[in-house]
Order: sequence, then structure tokens, then C-alpha cells
Amino acid sequence: MVQVAIAGAGPTGATLALLLVERGISVTLIEATTDFHRVFRGEGLMPSGLDALEQMGLSHLLEGVPHRRLDGWEFILGKKSLFRVDEPIETGTKACTLVSQPPLLEALVNQAKKYENFEFLQGVAIKDLLRVDNRVAGVKLNDGREITADVVVGADGRNSVVRQRAGLKLERQPKDMDVLWFKLLAHPRFVENNLFCAIGNGEEAFAVFHGADPGKLHLAWTLMGDTNTDRTKVEWAEIFASLSPSWLAEHFVTHADTIERPIKLSVVIGRCPSWYAPGVILLGDAAHPMAPVRAQGINVALRDVIVTVNHLVPLLNKNTRFEKSNSEECESEKNGSEEFGFEKTSPEKTKYELIDAAFAKIQAEREAEIIRVQELQATETEQNKSIPKNPLLRTLIFKLARLFHWKIRESWIERQHQMRHGVTNVKLTV
Repeated sequence: MVQVAIAGAGPTGATLALLLVERGISVTLIEATTDFHRVFRGEGLMPSGLDALEQMGLSHLLEGVPHRRLDGWEFILGKKSLFRVDEPIETGTKACTLVSQPPLLEALVNQAKKYENFEFLQGVAIKDLLRVDNRVAGVKLNDGREITADVVVGADGRNSVVRQRAGLKLERQPKDMDVLWFKLLAHPRFVENNLFCAIGNGEEAFAVFHGADPGKLHLAWTLMGDTNTDRTKVEWAEIFASLSPSWLAEHFVTHADTIERPIKLSVVIGRCPSWYAPGVILLGDAAHPMAPVRAQGINVALRDVIVTVNHLVPLLNKNTRFEKSNSEECESEKNGSEEFGFEKTSPEKTKYELIDAAFAKIQAEREAEIIRVQELQATETEQNKSIPKNPLLRTLIFKLARLFHWKIRESWIERQHQMRHGVTNVKLTV
């Protein structure tokens, strides 16, 4: 029996596995895909995510993988700049950084492979959960193997198989959009000064920035309603250009042939009322899929990992002794212990009870931040919807926005603090 079986080798599962094996816990990490180059993986590390990696002692891994600092944020309304905010937004803090996830995940797993108490199973999916006495006690793989474990962690994303097999419910929140994700040749301005540009006219909007990999612009087109996604490269270039300032519009038209076929990202937002059941806990997107606004998914997931390690390592450490609770000791002393027919609580039973109690503490410690960040994301999404579709009213709103652009800028900065740094204090203590 391994101590922990983790489903999913994304940022949540890979970092959790590494931190646990470094602390002497035996871990089996299971990844359904044959490599890390999934169709889409988020790249944005906010200061909270960078701080989490630093606390984990993993910041040095960024130096060995493609990454790029974000230099600032610019909002373009009606083809004209409304305001710009340079990174880092607050003095003395880290600038947002874009990192290529596949090589980062590979580096994390390779680091974990240095430990004898680590096993990595790739290209095999979890079919079901093992149960003993109504408690999850491991996983069944689709190749027929069974892995028994003290703890099963579902870090397998928004469509989590572990969540489904454990009978844990995801309460989905309403969504107003999906996203089409494009890549194309980078404009020299983004190479020299990498801004996250949010561009729109009230009805249509997209964001564009230079990704972590060299030479590529990433473009996220907000997909509302029945937007026609079956367009040619030229048609997309013309649409992007129609919303953009002249220097960027020219780039879209000139380099239309470099626009890659878009990936449609179906946005899922929600939270599980309970992240856990006896023997199993969900983390990251499996427990609380986030909206794409301000790249929160990877950052809150890394903070989930820190809190989980804090609670589980003391219970799973081989030197930890599991004894009767104080109430049991008092009862035994009062009645003469086993001499009077009282059955002594087994160490295994006590251990599992403490582990399940730790699951509740992990959710309680993390849930307030998740709820608040999802509220902030919803507020950001509402900003674009508040612009009227009527052309005359929209023109009036644009003029007022430019008149009070400094106030809009201040308001935007104030709203970013918690999404950048987190809502609660998260510190690695073990």
C-alpha cells in the first residue's frame, strides 16, 4: 500500500507529489495522457503562485523552462487606449510571469523521480475507486491494476473522474462565455514590451499577449452566444483588425496566414459543497474550476497544495504515533481500560479518522479564498457586459470613460490585489 495516490499530473498533482515525497511520504502519481502537451494549459503565474513556488523551493525550475515576464496591462476601448498599468502593480512585489506548463510539469516529475518513494504511471487512466468498509482505499486503473492507498487525491481537473466516482457533487455557476484560443506570429512590440492587451468595443472583445514560448502571440477571443467559429484565417484577421489600433490591425492583416486553428475552451465555473469523502479529497479544478479571468486556476491550486501538505504530512509521517484521543484515555482510566472489557481503538482506525478530519480542515482553510476569487472574477466579467449595445449610448459611455479614465484605472488596480496575492495567508509550515 502506498500512502498517497494522486490522480492527475497537472500543476496540482505534480507539485503535491513532489512535496510529499521530499518529506518521506510514498506517492503514486497517475496521469491519463501519454505526455504533458495537452491542447491547452494556462500559463499565468500571479505573485501568489510565484510565492507558492518559492515557498516550495521550486522557483529555480522556472529558469530551466520557457517563461516570460508580463510588463503590464493595457485596456483598449474603441481602438484607443483607455489606460495602462505597468508590472509589478505594487512596489516590492513580483511581476506576473508566463510559464510554459508542459516543460514545467516534466521538470517537477523528473525531480520527484529522484526519490525511491515515488512512482509515476503515465498513459493510464483511473477507471474507478477501491472501497473498504465504505471508505475509499485506492484506485482501479483501466489496465486492470489496482493501487491501494491511505489517501486518494483527485487532482484530475474540471472533468474529474475521481469526483464522479466518489459521488461528490460539483455545483456549476452560470457562465456567459466560452473562449476561442488562437496563436499567431508575435508583433515586435510584444517581444520588446509584453503587455496583456484587453481590446473591445462593448459587443466583441479579445485579449492578446506574448506567451511563454518564443515568437508566439496568444489571443483569447470571448465567445458569446452563437458566434460563428468556422471562419478562415483571413476572416479572423479582419475581425481582430476591426477592433484594434492601427499598428496592431496592420499586423493581423499582414500576418493572417500565421493564425493557427483556434482551440475552443468550454468554460466551467463552480465549487463542490464538499471536497472530500472518507479516504479521498479533491484539489484544484477538480474541487473548484475557475473562470479564465486573471489566470487564477494554477495560482489557487498551488495554494491548495501548500495547505494540503501542511495538514497531511504530520499524519502520514512514518514517525507519527497514533494514539487514543483524550476522551478515550479518560474513559479507559475511569473503567480500568481493557480489563473491564473496553476495546482499545486500533491505530489504523484512529489514523484514518484523523486523515478525514484533516480533509475537512483543508477545505475550511481554502474555501473562503476560492469563493472570494470567483466573486472577483464574476465582477471583472460583468464590466464588459455593462457597456450598452446601442451605438449612440456606447459612444457616450466611451467618452465618459475617457473623461474619467484615471478613476477607472484606480478602481481596476484596487480590484486586482486579492486576485494577485490571494485572500488568505498561506504559508508552508512542514
